[in-house]
Amino acid sequence: MTDFHKVDLNLLRVFQVILEERGLTRAGQRLGLSQPAVSYSLGRLRALFDDPLFIRTPDGMLPTPRAEQLAAPLGNAIASIRETLRHREQFDPATGSREFRLAMSDVGEQTFLPAICERLQQVAPLIRIAAEPVPLPEIGEKLRLGQLDFAIGNMSALKPVTNSALLFHDEYACMTRKRPGLPARKLSQQRFMEFSHVAVASSDSSHVEIDESLRARGLHRRIALRVPHFTVIPQILQRTDWMVTLPRGVARVLDESGQCQIYPLPVELPHIASTIYWHSTFDNDEGNRWFRQLLVETLRPH
Repeated sequence: MTDFHKVDLNLLRVFQVILEERGLTRAGQRLGLSQPAVSYSLGRLRALFDDPLFIRTPDGMLPTPRAEQLAAPLGNAIASIRETLRHREQFDPATGSREFRLAMSDVGEQTFLPAICERLQQVAPLIRIAAEPVPLPEIGEKLRLGQLDFAIGNMSALKPVTNSALLFHDEYACMTRKRPGLPARKLSQQRFMEFSHVAVASSDSSHVEIDESLRARGLHRRIALRVPHFTVIPQILQRTDWMVTLPRGVARVLDESGQCQIYPLPVELPHIASTIYWHSTFDNDEGNRWFRQLLVETLRPH
């Protein structure tokens, strides 16, 4: 049996960061350690648990079954220690330098981050934020473990496992390049179906909901392109006659130049709920409370 008093608890943090980053160099950058120092720590972890823990592959350092088994209990332990220490902190946004880690889609970053950064510069210039690209199925667990502080977007799957605050509802619209022959204000359902469409496989899977809602009405779009992100949409639309269906607020952000025609969707779909999510474990954390209030005040329409 391992003697607890001889265990360097810093090694557990190294384990967690290698697990998240899947690489020793990236883990070192996050920890402020050189790669040899991370390699040395990994060697000590391997000896401690009598297991390789991580195997080098073309896809990065992948965890062994033993490492995956350890991930949850060690993550819980680190989250508990972090929360205990924060209870002793006096959080002052004017002077604090805490980092808050946010998960959102690429277009969420475009829509929300500029306003958040502007507000932080005004009231808390030393506070840092990190936007994390986290797959939706992993967000709930990372919020629980304190590896993320907040998720922002239309992620209804998180509601059963998190606390949340609604920012606003938005409706779907459709957008295509301005050109002669387009209707002035409204698009008929028939004309909508005549277009070739771009489907965005966004992190919240709303594209699936769109297609399911259309099929329920006997409508089937011809999908000319499927892409994983919204950011390329303006360039695609400028070079084609295709159409994209997306939240109206997102359409306005992407069409900053005004070169596209935005129509109300000619099919009634459920509205999108843009929401802030966090885990109940951190409800009483002073910094978490302050930052989520800042998010609500900054992002909720006045």
